[in-house]
Amino acid sequence: MEKKIINTNNAPAPIGPYNQAVEYGNLLFISGQIPIDPKTGNLVDGDIKAETTQVMENLKAILTEAGLDFSNILKTTIFLMDMGQFPQVNEVYGKYFTTDAPARETVQVSGLPKGVNVEISMVAGK
Repeated sequence: MEKKIINTNNAPAPIGPYNQAVEYGNLLFISGQIPIDPKTGNLVDGDIKAETTQVMENLKAILTEAGLDFSNILKTTIFLMDMGQFPQVNEVYGKYFTTDAPARETVQVSGLPKGVNVEISMVAGK
């Protein structure tokens, strides 16, 4: 098997030595996305719901570039600065999974890139 790099201008460009996603066989590994608007390169201002929506839209753009959608997601990891914001994040997140939600863990962390409040990574299958 050969790995294939997936990148799209419809999601934020990587801010370090990594790619937006890597396809390997029937799996797609999507790097953690933070609430950066790919059109402006700026962080989304607002509440945790607005931030989470931007993160999910960034993930959606990467999935689309790979020819997949949220029904292909096998596992997600949500990183939060404040676990007290989990209900709001979960509310937004849940709107993207209408059936058969993936496996998931949510962890509180002491810091995230650019000081954001939420980051989400995913693994998808074809």
